[in-house]
Amino acid sequence: MDGPLLIDRLAFDPEAERRDLMAGLLRNPASIAPKYFYDELGCALYGAICRLPEYYPTRTEVALFQEKRLEMAEAIGQGRQFIDLGAGDCCKAKGWLPFLAPARYVAVDIALAEITGALERLAPDFPGVELVGVATDFSHALDLDDVLTETPALFFYPGSSIGNFTPAQARTFLARIRHYCVARPGSSLLIGVDGKKDKALLDAAYDDALGVTAAFNRNALRHLNAKFGLEFDVGGFVHAGFYNEAEGRIEMHLESVRDQSVLLDGQERVFRKGERIHTENSYKYAPAEFEAVLTDAGFASIRRWDAAGVAYSVYHAA
Repeated sequence: MDGPLLIDRLAFDPEAERRDLMAGLLRNPASIAPKYFYDELGCALYGAICRLPEYYPTRTEVALFQEKRLEMAEAIGQGRQFIDLGAGDCCKAKGWLPFLAPARYVAVDIALAEITGALERLAPDFPGVELVGVATDFSHALDLDDVLTETPALFFYPGSSIGNFTPAQARTFLARIRHYCVARPGSSLLIGVDGKKDKALLDAAYDDALGVTAAFNRNALRHLNAKFGLEFDVGGFVHAGFYNEAEGRIEMHLESVRDQSVLLDGQERVFRKGERIHTENSYKYAPAEFEAVLTDAGFASIRRWDAAGVAYSVYHAA
């Protein structure tokens, strides 16, 4: 079989992207999209976050997969297209390939270099699987019409990344996945979702003692400087990550340590000491809340596996 097929869909309108970025930075409060975390350095830092003792979601989900993999695999079935959303280094999906025996594996991620290298590493171990990489910002639009075949598909979305969407956005995104499932009878979704829990545990997970999450957050400014020619003083901002109990979400911000200004396409944007740039949300769901989101998105058959001792669940929805 030939090497992996790579499809780059990141070359969309750069002027529109720049306008969106500037609008967010000029707004009050300012914000930037989480996609700007994931340059090469950001991907490496995220990998380090997943190994931190405070960051429970990854190890909790891995343990749950290991414990219940045979049950989950039986519910899913074999021979499907395996659509890995937010694939990154493809490590989360790799353990599933021998159990699901997919006809093809489609890695979808915003980090083109990351999935390119990952698929090249996978190829020797899975010579009978068609490997496809799609570089796209699926938080903006999930467009796989010309990528998927008519074969039933499993959409795999681990890591509780669905929490980066607002609940309304999550319903829209999941409805799009259901659209693809309906067109391919036998298709389904396997998704990991973090639950609501003690604030101290959540705060520590997103503001670790070593400062890796802080470096990951601040690296977004370095990425913006390199990509758009901006001149943020990365050292002029500190990380703020905490659980907002009223909203049911983790919030990540970059907080200005002093009064400072940045030129944004000819407009001066002043950041006062203590002013924040909102960089990410991570919504947490009680099981009944997320099952309602799946139902609202059109899924009718839902099965759930819960982790022992930590509020974290994996759902299979068809």
